[in-house]
Amino acid sequence: MDTIAAISTPIGHGGIGIVRISGEKAKEIAKKIFVSKNDGFLPNTIVYGKIFDNSEMIDEVLVSYFKAPNSYTGEDVVEINSHGGILIVQRILDLVLKNGAIMAEPGEFTKRAFLNGKLDLSQAEAVIDLINSKTKIENQTSAKQLEGVIGDKIRNIKQRAIDILVDLEANIDYPEYDIEEISRNKVKSTIEALLVDLKELATSYEEGKIIKDGINIAIVGKPNVGKSSLLNRLLKEERAIVTDIAGTTRDTIEESIVYKGVALNIVDTAGIHETSDVVESIGVSKSKEAIENSDLVLLVLDNSIELDNEDIELLDNIKNHKKYILLNKIDINDKISENLLKYAKNSEILSISAKKNIGINELLDRIIEDFKAKEIEKNNDIIITNKRHKEAIDKTIISFENIVKATEVGTPLDMISIDIQNGISYLGEILGENVSEDIINGIFSKFCLGK
Repeated sequence: MDTIAAISTPIGHGGIGIVRISGEKAKEIAKKIFVSKNDGFLPNTIVYGKIFDNSEMIDEVLVSYFKAPNSYTGEDVVEINSHGGILIVQRILDLVLKNGAIMAEPGEFTKRAFLNGKLDLSQAEAVIDLINSKTKIENQTSAKQLEGVIGDKIRNIKQRAIDILVDLEANIDYPEYDIEEISRNKVKSTIEALLVDLKELATSYEEGKIIKDGINIAIVGKPNVGKSSLLNRLLKEERAIVTDIAGTTRDTIEESIVYKGVALNIVDTAGIHETSDVVESIGVSKSKEAIENSDLVLLVLDNSIELDNEDIELLDNIKNHKKYILLNKIDINDKISENLLKYAKNSEILSISAKKNIGINELLDRIIEDFKAKEIEKNNDIIITNKRHKEAIDKTIISFENIVKATEVGTPLDMISIDIQNGISYLGEILGENVSEDIINGIFSKFCLGK
């Protein structure tokens, strides 16, 4: 396998920059360009020296050497820590490539770690989630997944399924021997116990999705009802232009905040109303799209004026979405509440004043409470955040539910074993045991260079 190299730190000015080399020739390549008083690389040590391009000194560096298999990738790895200037790091990388390495693909170091058995696929995916984490909660969850908690749980379930499959197949293949008959009740009870664990994991994805992606919130309403003022209050900065002129916001504005450890992805939409203006029409279309992609719609109504047909139409448009109805401008007067109840039955109605900052924190607290978003406790709870894992677990649940039904109607044991094999295969996909090369390449293509 080729020796690969890449810059493992962000491009830009910084205290240090790191060039990582992995493969059989990593040490040999490093020796060609690195000079130190200590001639030789000792595993798991840091050596001070200088990088040379022929006779020209490029930089003073610290070099770390990790001998296979005791490295991140499972191969010989050398990391060159230089000063963090763009030119310096790039010149060192160019020297490494000139002396026998090839440029690494995105995520190739972690891919090699997976292929060499240093990580299972769920741990490899946790690496990119950890890098991309935006909140403390996401950081905590990704770190636990990197430790292997998901892989350990899946392997436990998988092994229990394998054990029952082995017993079943022994009964099928060697009926003449005195092997204890595996009763359908035993198969059923074992699979039902596995289903409890699997469904618990599947259910955790609802919380996991919020942890990983945050809560997508769309602020909608007619023009000039206070949507942009609400956005500014939520962000605690003047992000959106606020005027008394209706239609000031003609496009969607997307921003994120972290509140009580949870990411809130907020979209301030253009006012939804009938218009002949081409630009406004595009904005209205994007607003409707934001509603469809949201986890929660905040419908802002002007509490100081009476409900009109456009408000009623908006209420109808979002009737199938999770929503809060926000009565804004309560600091002025109340002309809407009584009439609103006719059209907003069973809807959560909150009173706010974006201008006076009334009810904003209460709104945020309600969102967190409603979505049950909370920090991960320091216990053994395992939370699924990856859609690929969720889909594999769902397929396993279907296979195992088929087994339970089959035991109840007297299906032959060899037919039951097929569903067990399918479930085991689906669980193996989470660990990366039997996934296609295209899936593996797709996962690692999302990584940054140098990781």
